[in-house]
Amino acid sequence: MAEAIKKHKPDVLAGIESRGFLLAAPLALALGTGFVMLRKQGKLPGITVRHTYALEYGTDTIEIQADALGKGKRVVLVDDLLATGGTMAAAIRLLEQVGAVVPAAACIIELTFLEGRDDPIAQSLSTFAVLPDGAGAFNRADNHAG
Repeated sequence: MAEAIKKHKPDVLAGIESRGFLLAAPLALALGTGFVMLRKQGKLPGITVRHTYALEYGTDTIEIQADALGKGKRVVLVDDLLATGGTMAAAIRLLEQVGAVVPAAACIIELTFLEGRDDPIAQSLSTFAVLPDGAGAFNRADNHAG
């Protein structure tokens, strides 16, 4: 996974609460990049920036510390699972809201039958999963290659 992420030249890896932390933190260490956490509302100290998004059953909110990233930082988003794509799309929107450039997202498992890659936000970047139920990748220039 580190080699696949490395080609996107990230400055920072962002982990989505909470299993994404367990993946992104050691990957960041291995790649020599920074690491930031995207957490549910009210769990981060200090001033935060938030994004509220729709779920199948209501809404949820994720946050990042307001001073966690500088404008223009290249951030690869890391999580354990890509299902419907809602949380990933919300995380990308939040990162872009604070000025980050998000060239890629990575996950361990993709539930392809839920078509999370079909979200317009997900289609705009390189997304890849490690396990066979969606181990393909697609890029901005080559959507749905795999």
